[in-house]
Amino acid sequence: MTTPSRRDRLRPAELLVISAVVAVFTGAVVLFATREFELALVFLGVAFIVVVVVLAMLQLAASSDQDDNDMLGGHKSPAERSEGDDFH
Repeated sequence: MTTPSRRDRLRPAELLVISAVVAVFTGAVVLFATREFELALVFLGVAFIVVVVVLAMLQLAASSDQDDNDMLGGHKSPAERSEGDDFH
């Protein structure tokens, strides 16, 4: 088993930072519009959770063929199959 690359290890942190940026922006907009600090905190928290969930679902939906093959036991990719390996 190989160790994950630096990019793979930092991917969760990237998702959390993107979510935090969107949440802070949402909280700031609500704070400037309503001048209610508690309401801004509620929107900040809700926005953070929603963005984390949406980004995680998009990442799952956009998994590559290599990820699928790893989960299925390391089957060969279509380019690696020989002519006699058809599934007919």
